[in-house]
Amino acid sequence: MTTPVSLSADDARRIALRAQGFLGSPDRRGGVRGVLRHLGAVQLDTISVLARSHELIPYARLGAVGRPAVEEAYWTENHAFEYWSHAACILPIEEWPHFAFRRRARRARGHRWHVMADADRSCAAVRDRLKADGPLTSTELGGAKNGGPWWDWSETKIAVEWLLDTGEVVCTERRGWKRVYDLAERAVPDALLHDDIDDAECMRRLVAQAGAAMGVATRADLADYHRLKGDQVVAVVADSGLVPVEVEGWGKAAWADPAALATAPRGRHRTTLLSPFDSLVWDRPRTQRIFGFTHRLEAYVPKPKRIHGYFAMPLLAGGHLVGRADPAREGTTLIARQVSLDGPKAVEPMAAALREAAEWVGCDSVRLERLGDPKLAAALAAALT
Repeated sequence: MTTPVSLSADDARRIALRAQGFLGSPDRRGGVRGVLRHLGAVQLDTISVLARSHELIPYARLGAVGRPAVEEAYWTENHAFEYWSHAACILPIEEWPHFAFRRRARRARGHRWHVMADADRSCAAVRDRLKADGPLTSTELGGAKNGGPWWDWSETKIAVEWLLDTGEVVCTERRGWKRVYDLAERAVPDALLHDDIDDAECMRRLVAQAGAAMGVATRADLADYHRLKGDQVVAVVADSGLVPVEVEGWGKAAWADPAALATAPRGRHRTTLLSPFDSLVWDRPRTQRIFGFTHRLEAYVPKPKRIHGYFAMPLLAGGHLVGRADPAREGTTLIARQVSLDGPKAVEPMAAALREAAEWVGCDSVRLERLGDPKLAAALAAALT
């Protein structure tokens, strides 16, 4: 048996940063689509403060790519689709066949959250409308709600989401944050429109893809990336192409992408604010293990109990997570409502990240509201002027 490669904690951190596109020169030729293909999944979320999370992901890696260009890259020419991965995610269209296991599981269960009153009739009506009229939102199909809370879906909404879950319908874009649905036979290229890959092969591909996107990962990390089960990872990891490694301080089995081990990570570190839903930090235990950084999304925490703010964005600088900023906008001013920094060395990186973010979203000034340490607050305020 081959002895696993031993990695220091710093080795693992740098490998993870490079794998996620934060160390070395960014692939500007590949652009937003290249980021999506490499990450394998870009999480969607309704919150929009600085920008929506799926816009923040390429921005964090590529810099100030135009926001309209981000949407165009995702949603034109059938390059991507939305489906359930780590959460609701934009996925490269090439991965369509590899989520067949999830579509089959949904079909076998027979429903997800809601049960239709007349499934055959409701699904047929949705199919007929989409076939006749092309891509439509649920509102255009006849309405998404019955008039109650957000989960009180109409029969039409239940039907189209069921067809999305099971693969007859595809979400081809978001328009005004509403899903736009189309028939899979029309939206997915013929070469990819098949569900004949067995579950084990689907798992192998998704584990390998997650390993490449993270560089080095534990079983739990690999499972969390596309929300697989731990035993599913265990069943296929030996055949995934990933190789066993030992990482200082991790205390658990880990695997690495061979390409990540081939050369030492080096190059320029990106300085940027990260969406809390960025795949570098979306797995909180992994973030703590690699960066020694505890982060929690507080958008759904009652305001008096928040520590770092509604949408606190971690600051990445020099390959470490060294602070947080909770942003807001008033006209053309970006407001850092609440900031925390690890120390004086984080002041200039935070100022640079805030200025770049402000320019990206069309603001011409930055204002600091709160930073608990008076000396750091004064230094950051001065750096922002």
